[in-house]
Amino acid sequence: MNFEILSGNLNLVNRKSWAGVGKVAAILTSLRNTVIAGIVLSVIMVIVLMQWHADTIAFDMAWATFFMRWLHVLCGVMWIGILWYFNFVQIPTMPSIPDEMKPAIGKHIAPEALFWFRWGAMGTIVTGLLLAWMNGYLVDAIALGITDGVPKHTAIGIGMWLGAIMWFNVWFIIWPAQQKALGMVEVEADVKAAAARTAMLFSRTNTLLSFPMLYAMVSAQNIY
Repeated sequence: MNFEILSGNLNLVNRKSWAGVGKVAAILTSLRNTVIAGIVLSVIMVIVLMQWHADTIAFDMAWATFFMRWLHVLCGVMWIGILWYFNFVQIPTMPSIPDEMKPAIGKHIAPEALFWFRWGAMGTIVTGLLLAWMNGYLVDAIALGITDGVPKHTAIGIGMWLGAIMWFNVWFIIWPAQQKALGMVEVEADVKAAAARTAMLFSRTNTLLSFPMLYAMVSAQNIY
């Protein structure tokens, strides 16, 4: 009898556990729900930290500046992450993909990736400029620290200029070329091939620039 009771309790626990797993799966199988859950978790974390360290955190200008930096990092992760996906995964793999499978990438995956890619770039540049303005070094960073001789402004300025070049490449070279290469804009076959090569070369250029750009950005916050 006791064995039957124990077995029933275990079955009840298992059913509840699987119900919990089902609820989590319902969140994780939807990108929208996953993003919302991530934001909610971040808000909860902020509230807990503010209660735990009430004397050190306040919704003031310093917090607003930090929040802008957080947005800047989020956009940067989206942008550079997809840039590296293109260059470390998609482009090297394309020659080995069977011809009958390539249209799925060109018509479905690449356009979606390019959407987040270009708007990640836009978000990064906008939040970066706002962050520099909020910190009071926008002009000095653009001038590469020549105006005030501050090494940090030289470093962050180099990162900003490299980021601006990369942003320009995305919006005014890579994206227009990809529209032709992917058939979003009707062009002749030779123009399409040339556009694909242009997009690849400037994507590789941005990959090259991403290394010194990231070093300049991170060093400005941690070395100088």
